[in-house]
Amino acid sequence: MTRPHSIAEMQAVDQLFVTQASLRRGLEYQPDTSDIFISPYAKCGTTWMQQIVHGLRTGGSMDFDEITQVVPWLELAWDMGADVNAPQVATPRAFKSHLGWDDIPKGGRYITVLRDPLDAMISLFNFLDGWRFEAGSISLADFADYYLDRAESNNYWTHAASWWRQRMRPEVLLLSFEGLKKNLPGTVARVADFMGVADNPDLREIATRQAGFDFMKTHGTQFDDHLLRAARDEACGLLPGGTATKVATGKIGAGKPLISADIRASFDARWQEVMTAEFGLSSYQALLSALDQHNHAGR
Repeated sequence: MTRPHSIAEMQAVDQLFVTQASLRRGLEYQPDTSDIFISPYAKCGTTWMQQIVHGLRTGGSMDFDEITQVVPWLELAWDMGADVNAPQVATPRAFKSHLGWDDIPKGGRYITVLRDPLDAMISLFNFLDGWRFEAGSISLADFADYYLDRAESNNYWTHAASWWRQRMRPEVLLLSFEGLKKNLPGTVARVADFMGVADNPDLREIATRQAGFDFMKTHGTQFDDHLLRAARDEACGLLPGGTATKVATGKIGAGKPLISADIRASFDARWQEVMTAEFGLSSYQALLSALDQHNHAGR
């Protein structure tokens, strides 16, 4: 076993990450109307939202080894030895996913967090560096090219567009990573209302505090995907002992000075091709403004 040293080698590992059997079982799941699906794109706030939802439904329980143990990953559950139909530790049932609207099982309730695509790409690069590829072996520029060229069914822009089209559905709650950073208590309150959680100030304060950066950083091993690595690294041919962190700097835009003008231009062009062409959103900032207006109008 080894760790990939190139984009091509990493892509070969990616093909082994989730089995077709596990994906099929996830896609075949029949939701209850109260089920909560947390389905942002990778590194757009999924773990953060898992912690918020679980805190609200349990009163702040931290009785888990790693968050995926209590909020299972729909697509990977079977591969991780979990049954999506099994009872969960609390209600409503909650699942993590990275599926777009077109693929995710219908009939439940859905929370998606959007994030600046450059920030999401840099965060994913840092997350995979030293786990899914040998630390320092792939440059940020090469990773950015890979990110831009991901398959139509698995890229940031297709995912974002699929959820943006559903923003008027009452069973869909769209939020932003930047909004969580700016107003975490307000976001927790919005999620609580969406989940139908009683308006209990103490409960919401606990969920907010335990979703704070300092708390999650202190409890980092409960959010580091070590159960996922234990379940899938050998199957993917990866060396054991890889590291990954989901609670990084807590800052927005921290890595952008590392991004070249060419990469920025490529990301802008992709945004124009997808989000501007269909929705008239000239930039991610324009999306944030439209999302803010939408969420305020929905109050």
